[in-house]
Amino acid sequence: MSAVPKYNLCLLKQDLAAGFVVFLVALPLCLGIALASEAPPLAGLITGVVAGIVVSILSGSEVSVSGPAAGLAVTVITTQHSLGGLEGLFVATAISGIFQIALGWIRAGHLATFFPSSVIKGMLAGIGIIIAFKQIPLAIGWRGEFNLEDGVFCFISPFCIHGLYSSLLEPHIGTSLGAIFISGISIAILIGWDRLAGRHGGIFKTIPGALVAVLLGVAFNQLLKVLASTYALTAEQGQLVTIPKITGISDFLSNGPANLWTWIIMPKVWLCGLVIALIGSVETLLCLEATDKLDPLRRVSRPNRELVSQGIGNIIAGILGGIPMTSVIVRSSANIYAGARTRISALVHGILLLVSVLAIPSLLNTIPLAALAAVLIVVGYKLANVKLFRQMWAAGYDQFLPFLITILGVVFVDLLSGVLIGTVFGLAVVLIMNHHAAFTVVRDGSFFFFRFAKDVTFLQKIALKRCLAQLPDGAQVTIEGRGAMFIDHDVLELINDFQDAAPSRGINVELRNFPNTKFDLITAITHRTIPWMDTKDS
Repeated sequence: MSAVPKYNLCLLKQDLAAGFVVFLVALPLCLGIALASEAPPLAGLITGVVAGIVVSILSGSEVSVSGPAAGLAVTVITTQHSLGGLEGLFVATAISGIFQIALGWIRAGHLATFFPSSVIKGMLAGIGIIIAFKQIPLAIGWRGEFNLEDGVFCFISPFCIHGLYSSLLEPHIGTSLGAIFISGISIAILIGWDRLAGRHGGIFKTIPGALVAVLLGVAFNQLLKVLASTYALTAEQGQLVTIPKITGISDFLSNGPANLWTWIIMPKVWLCGLVIALIGSVETLLCLEATDKLDPLRRVSRPNRELVSQGIGNIIAGILGGIPMTSVIVRSSANIYAGARTRISALVHGILLLVSVLAIPSLLNTIPLAALAAVLIVVGYKLANVKLFRQMWAAGYDQFLPFLITILGVVFVDLLSGVLIGTVFGLAVVLIMNHHAAFTVVRDGSFFFFRFAKDVTFLQKIALKRCLAQLPDGAQVTIEGRGAMFIDHDVLELINDFQDAAPSRGINVELRNFPNTKFDLITAITHRTIPWMDTKDS
């Protein structure tokens, strides 16, 4: 199969429009995430350009969009502090790409498929909540410092309520009526445009609502400058897109590490690169799983190929002076909802990022951040809508509880912790809900027949120990192991101890069809009997 698949030109119109929308969403994110990572804004733009132009072509997904990720911000900051500067970070970023290529080569990309569906949906919903609430300061034109409690679950904090109430009474101090007007109109346009697209199609389906909302946001702000300049949004107040001045392509490409080979021989840099690779790869795989669920065509991405493409992208970004990248659900979901059909939309967004920074910064600097915030608020709601919560509730407690726990973990801790907490909790729920059915006991006088019906884990140990302890002296006991595909070592040890002690109580024990060999992980991997090791997908 060729690296670049054949393209259907009939899809070009949709992909061009979606690529422009993603570009509008990605631009402030590239700048903002770079600043949040204590890196220069240009480093974020370099990563966005490389991700859009290089990774999109090589990607294992048709609709995933990559770029600098907020989930790596803390790792980036830690790496800089550990290595003593940006040059070390850039080299570690390039090295992380080498590790990611290795992970793709050993087919580690399929590990993400083992995360439960409820956890993936919970991750999506949690990210949607964060996306929506983090846009509040931009949507209302907040002119002061905006703390987390001002945006996330504000109703639980009386101090927050009082602060917002006071600022709304004095909008010239706290909020901007112009921003509220633009974001409100933009949200109304987005909601109405989606409904009209669903009912009538035509131009409403051809042109994405996000594009219309952003363009009208620009027009409204220009009108405010003429009719009511006091309420117009300005760059001085930090309410418009701000592009750093670039005099030429050399300025954009000459920010990489000057002493590359000096850094490469340092073991500490390789360790930092490994950490970046592991965290970035997990986030990429999880986002890839989530993106597949959002794809209206339900295409299945190629995770191993995605890891390789991310690795190549990180090598190039690090050499050019960029921060690490991952597949990002914010841009990917915006891409899908804008109507993207193939990877060309992500490529278009990367080209537009490069062209805009070099050619038309003054035009882009007229876009109100309030309009972009409105786009992201609607995207966030689509990821965490009421219908999804109802569906998960109807699916039962074993699906809803891990879903809810994952959301809380993602919102209040971080993405990786939330997913891990949700996965562990989901596994515990499944084990607890099924442990009573792991074995049955049939009695006929002094004869007792134990049958293992399924996988027997350590959770059944207490129940089995209690049953064995209650057997009367002189009983005839048969334990059948044929029905179990797996019997935990602790359970086998308990049965062996019972069998050794049984003669002292006059109990006769017979074991049938018990495994006489243990599960060997090394042998399983060597013979590729583990499902993810046996895949042909690259």
